[in-house]
Amino acid sequence: MSNPLSPKARMQIPRQAMPEQEAAERSHNFEEVNLGLDDAIARQEALRCLQCTSQHCFNGCPVGVKVREFIDLVVEGDYLAAAAKIREDNVLPAITGRVCPQEEQCEGRCVLAKKGEPVAVGYLERFVADYERTHGQVGLPPRAAPTGRKVAIIGSGPAGLSAAGDLVQKGHEVVVMEALHEIGGVLVYGIPQFRLPKEIVRQEVDNMRKMGVEFRTNVVVGKSVTVDELMNEEGYHAVFVATGAGLPIFLNIPGEHLCGVYSANEFLTRVNLMKAYREDHDQPVFDCRGKDVVVVGGGNTALDAVRTSLRIGARTASILYRRSAAEMPARAEEVKHAREEGVQMLMLTNPVEFIDDGKGWLDGVRCQKMELGEPDASGRRRPMPVAGSEFVVPASMAIIAVGNRGNPLVQATTPDLATNKKGYITADDDTLKTSKRGVFAGGDIVTGGATVILAMGAGRKAARAIHHFLETGEW
Repeated sequence: MSNPLSPKARMQIPRQAMPEQEAAERSHNFEEVNLGLDDAIARQEALRCLQCTSQHCFNGCPVGVKVREFIDLVVEGDYLAAAAKIREDNVLPAITGRVCPQEEQCEGRCVLAKKGEPVAVGYLERFVADYERTHGQVGLPPRAAPTGRKVAIIGSGPAGLSAAGDLVQKGHEVVVMEALHEIGGVLVYGIPQFRLPKEIVRQEVDNMRKMGVEFRTNVVVGKSVTVDELMNEEGYHAVFVATGAGLPIFLNIPGEHLCGVYSANEFLTRVNLMKAYREDHDQPVFDCRGKDVVVVGGGNTALDAVRTSLRIGARTASILYRRSAAEMPARAEEVKHAREEGVQMLMLTNPVEFIDDGKGWLDGVRCQKMELGEPDASGRRRPMPVAGSEFVVPASMAIIAVGNRGNPLVQATTPDLATNKKGYITADDDTLKTSKRGVFAGGDIVTGGATVILAMGAGRKAARAIHHFLETGEW
């Protein structure tokens, strides 16, 4: 069934709003902020699609989801088929429907965006993924006959999971190895419960188990086993390194050693994996109830950290960002939610010292006002200090969220694996082949910190190249 409305009628339908918890309520709990669409709202949103022959939305998706085709199925009311259509290219639709920056990708290419608001592709993706999950009828893609080839995937984040999903469909034996005790990488330790419930991740991982992927936790490749041992003693025919960028970058300013100063990686990992969001668990982070918290940075991780601090009891929670709001790399929706929840945004503000209370604990942050100069290498205007503008922000806890570097363990224990000057693994742009035969690498360990969906795109690219290598032996 084609869309029953004329193009003119479709363009007159406003973009449907996502129901969400009230800010005053959600800022004190870890329940999901966005509540999801119901059938009526989802179909109304799907009716907005112009069914363009150019399909720019498809071209904007890093994993190649057939956007128009799945939206057509939503219009028809066949939500299970719509979810199955997405799963042909994306093994984690319930996750990407929640955390993917669609506004920069599929929605950013939507024709409707030229004169108004794009089709809410992300909302619809989440809707159909949740529908199939709640109805217990997940449309898993078929698996080819066994090839007798074994692939080891190091890291269970988005890149590793995406590669595993594609490779297992080709009939290969796929084993995903994770250093921590829970599968999901940044999806479980980095993204807070209120944005991505951990049960959603577990269910998507369970779906991959049903597809035939094997998962092993508490395997620290580089310590428990090396890449060479995997390929020689354990008989893997190919290895995909997808260890992510989990090594935090610090500010290197005085006082960074003080008690109460965290990296966002440590803070969010403790909250997520040690369940600080649950009242029946001991608090695994500094008790900030009734105290002032600052977070340094302007990306999604910084927003996650500052909103989490509110939920575990901070009296005030502030973002310190050295550029203006226009340069913040965080998603607009996350910034909006943070402001609604009471997060204070101190723009053009750069920390220069963490202040000691005399007992080794943080007592405040000395900051300097900034002004924007000429663009730097990132294309954003360079922040420049304003002379004589220093001031102190009271704080008992500070969280640093200014970026990450690649985890160095695999590289350090694989001598013939080439890296660049920043420590990231060097891989071919098209095939993701490394300097070591049979070893591929992709995601943040190659590019540096990026988004979930870009890592998944790298995983799919690696899977294609690995499959070709296993089939032909060509390197």
